[in-house]
Amino acid sequence: MAAENGSTGNSPRSKIALITGITGQDGSYLTELLISKNYEVHGLIRRSSSFNTQRINHIYIDPHNTYRAKMKLHYADLSDASSLRRWLDIILPDEIYNLAAQSHVAVSFEIPDYTADVVATGALRFLEALRSHISATGRSHVKYYQAGSSEMFGSTPPPQSESTPFHPRSPYAVSKCSAHWYTVNYREAYGIFACNGILFNHESPRRGENFVTRKITRAVGRIKIGLQSKVFLGNLQASRDWGFAGDYVEAMWMMLQQEKPDDYVVATEDSHTVEEFLEVAFMYVGLNWKEHVEIDKRYFRPTEVDNLKGDASKAKKVLGWKPKVGFEQLVKMMVDEDVELAKREKVLVDAGYIDAQQQP
Repeated sequence: MAAENGSTGNSPRSKIALITGITGQDGSYLTELLISKNYEVHGLIRRSSSFNTQRINHIYIDPHNTYRAKMKLHYADLSDASSLRRWLDIILPDEIYNLAAQSHVAVSFEIPDYTADVVATGALRFLEALRSHISATGRSHVKYYQAGSSEMFGSTPPPQSESTPFHPRSPYAVSKCSAHWYTVNYREAYGIFACNGILFNHESPRRGENFVTRKITRAVGRIKIGLQSKVFLGNLQASRDWGFAGDYVEAMWMMLQQEKPDDYVVATEDSHTVEEFLEVAFMYVGLNWKEHVEIDKRYFRPTEVDNLKGDASKAKKVLGWKPKVGFEQLVKMMVDEDVELAKREKVLVDAGYIDAQQQP
């Protein structure tokens, strides 16, 4: 007789993970990590008229191939509580990673209602769905991870640790603060194993192109190959603690392997300005950033966050986590990928398939 979830006899069954935001940067790296640890991974995705699964296409295997398909995708939305509860009841996950968000800080000023609904109330919907699921099924072992952000610290001076007061400076950051405290509340009120990961900025070649780091490295590649001449940016003096997303998802997983739930700052403890990022990226390919960068006031936020630098000593001590990729290695990794991307783009431009004049 087949045991639960396809395991047979006395062989241990794979853990089951449920990920929201699986199509994002962090979701793709986390999926790779969990599959390498023999998890069965389920991702919740929004319905879209255009495909947005490019970050996980290399992982995807048709679910009809039952024994090879370790990742399965399901339609749901953090704005739809019924879909969250339904998939909890069907998938029966052991671990939940709530990574989904409207995650662009500047855009949150343009669509604050939507940002709050998905980031703040969305987390509440998921936590309440989990509480109800546990109450109905008795599956009290389920563990929940909530993706926090260093933006919650806002204008509070660095270094920032788990005990540092929050002073959010954007609708996104305020919403993340709400999600953080909802998670703490459900942990304390209902005994749910729920953790907050307060992750400082983490980047990779999979970062969205409208985030400043990827915007820079994408421009470096295109400028080097001759497809672009300028890139328009905002505040170059903003300082951030930048790490590699592939390192940070490991910390997420580690949090849910502990005996007791808790909250952790995840950071490199090293900060750099946007200008420093520019210098490393452009210099790496033999260019002078000052010849290609122009300041556009539209990219300044109504309320700026000047300096974020984490104190990750708790994560190092309790989880045994530490970053593997340093700042310069991260920048060069991203530039290498974007130079190769620009080369492929140049082939299409030269063949007349696309127009290179989309950028000045």
